[in-house]
Formats: sequence, structure tokens, C-alpha cells
Amino acid sequence: MNDTRPGSAPSTAPGIRRRAGRATARRGARRAVAVLAAAVALSGTLVGGGTAAADTRPATGVPATVSADALPTWQVNGVVWSQVIVGTTVYATGSFTRARPPGVAAGGSGEITANNIFAYNLTTGARVSTFNHSLSAQGRVVTASPDGSRVYVGGDFTSVDGVAHGHVAAFTTATGALDNGFTASANGIVRAMAATATTLYFGGRFTAVNGRTRLSVAAVSATTGTPLSWAPTVDNGTVWSMVLAPDRSRLVIGGSFTTLNKQYAYGMGALATSTGATLPWAANTTIKDATTSGAITSLRTDGVRIYGSGYAYGSGSSFEGTFAADPYTGAISVLNDCHGDTYDVAPVGEVLYSVSHAHDCSAVRAFPEMNPRQNLHALAQTTTAKTTNIGPDSYGWNYNGMPASAMLQWYPQLTIGTYTGQSQAAWSVAATSSYVVLGGEFPSVNGTAQQGLVRFAVSSLAPNRRGPSYQTIPPRTIPGVTATRSTAGTVKVGYGTAWDYDNQALTYQIVRDSTSNVVYTTTYSTNFWTLPFHTYTDSGLAPGSSHWYQVKVTDPFGNTAWSPRSPTVTA
Repeated sequence: MNDTRPGSAPSTAPGIRRRAGRATARRGARRAVAVLAAAVALSGTLVGGGTAAADTRPATGVPATVSADALPTWQVNGVVWSQVIVGTTVYATGSFTRARPPGVAAGGSGEITANNIFAYNLTTGARVSTFNHSLSAQGRVVTASPDGSRVYVGGDFTSVDGVAHGHVAAFTTATGALDNGFTASANGIVRAMAATATTLYFGGRFTAVNGRTRLSVAAVSATTGTPLSWAPTVDNGTVWSMVLAPDRSRLVIGGSFTTLNKQYAYGMGALATSTGATLPWAANTTIKDATTSGAITSLRTDGVRIYGSGYAYGSGSSFEGTFAADPYTGAISVLNDCHGDTYDVAPVGEVLYSVSHAHDCSAVRAFPEMNPRQNLHALAQTTTAKTTNIGPDSYGWNYNGMPASAMLQWYPQLTIGTYTGQSQAAWSVAATSSYVVLGGEFPSVNGTAQQGLVRFAVSSLAPNRRGPSYQTIPPRTIPGVTATRSTAGTVKVGYGTAWDYDNQALTYQIVRDSTSNVVYTTTYSTNFWTLPFHTYTDSGLAPGSSHWYQVKVTDPFGNTAWSPRSPTVTA
């Protein structure tokens, strides 16, 4: 299951908080642990598992991911809950009071005031100084109009720049100005949004908008904020996420509710944008996350499918991971049973990026539970099915045989933060065809200080410096290079394999007596949980001669790692 639950979270939290005290696989104590960062000296262990698929230089027919290199980006001193990309500008909202340049510690040179909303350049990571506003409390969601001319933000705030705006506000992207003519005002928290050219839909936990009864979901004019007559009801629970179908005929919403318009809709449901009527949505008959034990945390679309994520804590919910569904029927095309709460998804082409604290994806033939437990905070998978689920899983959830994505080789290392008290790292992800941006409360990425915001880019725009590593997750000792006498004139060389954050296929060169004397070259595909031990027999040696061996591991971009030397052996 998960490590968090909704409830009386800290004022900065979006509605999930950590809980300890489980005695079994379902109820044993669980604590999110930071995944290890940079490559260091030879250590680790051999661990079993399935196979990964792709990276920045994948095999033919396999989608490429962005690089795992963390690009310099302005930082914030709190947590980022949501981001949206408009052109080359990224708008971020959350709970924070300061922003600062990359490489600068909190309170350092160049730090500015930034109260809960901030904008930066997608291609440079630099602050966008023309967008400078202040929310009176945290923002929980930010979205854009289809043409990118407006940005909408929702959250806990009741004013923007000192002007009353009840939990909803709009900005003009051309000038960066707050639109005080947009007058929508909810009487409670707003945490989900979706926009058309004429209508802004939003949801959360409220009972009125501009004085009109609206139960946790509403629609207003996209330009004036005037409430529209569209008024379906969320009968219990909170709306966490929403997305429009590609033809705008229906709004799919997710959260912790169990009914819409008093009809069954367990954690997810579809509403007609014309009438507000509840429409069939097949996904909620299989994926069950709702009540106080779970929720559907995000919903996105690439114009073909709808993608989502969820979390579970308790007997009322039974899914953690990502999924894809038909936008008009809700028929599931991908279900990834991957333990560890998943908070947000971003589909780009054939790749689905997600942020979570995933710790066991063995049900989808990827990394298993490790001891001590390790959490992966950013993952990439295929948007379409490449394999199937194995079930039942360790929690007893059984999705056996259902279509699943392939895990792709993209494992940037984020450390957990302390700001929300929930021991998490990334909470939001947004992407274009060239960049992926993460937001959250992480203090560092790949072992380098970088707080709250970070960018990644495709290999043509990245430095591509993440190289092979002998460090395993978790750290344990793997066998070093061994050399043993075999038959006359031969030495049997044994060596462990390495892995790479964003490349699966690595080249291994065995050298003898000199780093330039290569005696054997081969290529293996590995990841952090499959590090097999290999052997090579070096022959034709003069009897009685003494030799040592070493292994050089190289990724497709020329980054290298060297094993220690073997002991000297006599042939």
C-alpha cells in the first residue's frame, strides 16, 4: 500500500500526510527513504528482477526519454504542488515565500520574495521577472487556456496582490498581469482545473461559487469568471483532479468521492459538459481509490488517451501507480500496479512520466521491493501496453493479465524534503516534447543542491553527463574483478556489471596490465536491480607470466566508470 493518507495534514499539505505503524506488509511501519545519488566506488549487490526498455539512446522502436541530467533552474524554499507550461514559460504554484537562482543556498545572493506563485523560463531555468505576484495562501493547481493567453490558479488563497480573489484567479500571459475583471470566487479550497476557450471548470472542496450553490465542482466564464448554470454535484469527498476529453464533450474528474449526482463514481467519473449529467466511466469499476483511504490524484490527456494516478491507504482503496483509459468510455488500456503513492503524470509522445514514491513495481515486471526499502521519485513508462501485470501482488491486489506499460530507463535521483512533513520529493510533473519539469519539496537532485524545481531535457539539449555507476540501490557490495588461473596460458576474469541513470546498454572493456591494452569488448543491458556477474577467459598468455585486469564501462555518450584492479595472478 502507501505511506500517506488524507486527513488533518499540515497547512502546507495538499491533503495527504504520512502515517506510521503497520505490522504486516499492509500495516508495517513504512518510511520513505531517499534514493542514493551519485556514482561512487565499487559497491552493491546482485538483485533479481525483470527488464527495462529505453533511455536517451534506446534500441530501434523503443521511445527515448529525456536525459537524467538536472538542468540549472531557479529554486523555491517550500513546496511546488502544480506547474503548467505555456510556450517557454513555466508557471508554478505551491507553498513558498522565496525564490533564488540555481546554485544559491537559501537566503543567499539574488534571492527574491515569491509568495506561493512563480514563473521561470523553460529553456534557461531563469526567473521570468515580468510575472511577479503574491497569493495570500498556498496555490494548489495552475492551468492554462487552450490558446495560452491566460493562466488560472486555484488554491487556499483569498487574495492576490492584496486584492480579493476567493480561491481562484486569472492572469494574462502576454503581460503577466493579474486580471481583476475575472471575478470567480469559491468559498472553499480549489485544487483541480480544466479550461476551454470559453469555460473554466474547477473542483475541490466548496459549497458555493459567487454565492451560488455549487458542490465541489463548478464552471465559470473563462473571461469574466461569472458562474454558469452547469451544476453537477460531488456528493461526498474532494475533487483532486480533472481533465477534458479531447472533443470537450465530457469532463473526467478524480478524487476521494464515491458518487457524482448521487450515482456510483468511486474515485473517478465523467460528467457531460453540456448538462452536467453523469456519464458511464468504466475505469472506476476496476481502479478503486476513494473515501479516506485513497484518491485519484491526477488526470491528464495527450489527445488520444486519458492518463491518471492514484494512492491507497486502507481497505477502501486498492490501486497505486499509473493508468491509461479511453477518454469516452473509460475502458482501461494500461494499468501499472506499482506500489507507492503516485502524485502526478505527464504523457509526452510514447512516454508517460510520473512522480511518486514508488518502491515495488515487480507486478509490472520492473524493480522489486528492496531491503532496506528504497523509493524512486520520478519514473518513465510507455504510454501503451508492452507487457502484462503479474498478480496477485504483495498486498493481495490482483490485476493479473491486465495490460501494463514497459518501464523505461530514466531514474533521476531526488532526495526527500522536510517542508510538508510528509517525507516526499516530487509532487508535480509537466512536459513538452523537449523538456520535463518536476516540482516538489526535494532539496537536491542527483546529489547536487536544487530545491523544489528542476528541469530535464532531451539528449540534444542536455549535457549528457550521467554516466555508468557501480553504486547499487540500496548500497551493497557486488563482487569486484577477479582473476584466477585456468588451463595453461589462460586466466579466467570475473566482473560485476554497472548501471546508468538514463542508458541501459553499456559497453564493457577488459584491460590487461595497462588501461590502454584492451583484450575484450562487449555490451550488456542493465538497470539498478539487474546487475549480473560475467566471466571472460583470457588465453594465449605466456606460462608463468603475471597479470592484472580492470574493467572500463562506457555509456553511449562516452561517460566512463572504472572498476578496481584485480589482484595479480600468474598464468
